[in-house]
Amino acid sequence: MGSSSGFSLSVPDSWWEFDIRPEGRDATVRALVDERIREVPELADHRGDLVAVLRRMAKDAYDSGAVYMGCMAENFDGVPLTATLTVSVLGAGNQRGVALSTDPRAIAESLRPVTARREGDAWRTVATVDIPEVGPAARAFGVEDVPVSQGDTRTLRMVLTQTYIPVPGTTDKVVLVSGASPVLDLAEAFHDIFDAVTGTFRFV
Repeated sequence: MGSSSGFSLSVPDSWWEFDIRPEGRDATVRALVDERIREVPELADHRGDLVAVLRRMAKDAYDSGAVYMGCMAENFDGVPLTATLTVSVLGAGNQRGVALSTDPRAIAESLRPVTARREGDAWRTVATVDIPEVGPAARAFGVEDVPVSQGDTRTLRMVLTQTYIPVPGTTDKVVLVSGASPVLDLAEAFHDIFDAVTGTFRFV
């Protein structure tokens, strides 16, 4: 269970949650990795890789304006599986090209669907969803090319699910819950995971 800035959500037990701020990042990453290795000793050989991956994920999330991050970093039969889920609060000055509104339909209309012309192309579907105890929200999900880092022209193709949740009592603020993974072969499975985690989002 993670909570911050008036919201809460739940990620799977195997995921990692920690302080992504620069001043607390390294200590909490090391402590979490040590704790996980005590629980799963076979991860000891991967300590350095886990610390490096989690540090990079945390830095990227913080640099993008996130206030919360949950992530997975697992190794299945020698294949690394990683994913992140971040929460950001977008205000009137956001640069994401989204029409900020408390009406999810208006937000959805500002998101552009993308149709893959051939197999392997990027694609995006736009819809509205209903989150229990929260209400309607706008969502875009698909496989997209995203910048490697803030301001970088290089891109990385990612499985991406982004849900825009209007903040009650405001006219120009939304919470963006964004799930991403570079494991394209498992796109459908990750979309389901991101949908399930986002479904636990609550304002508190």
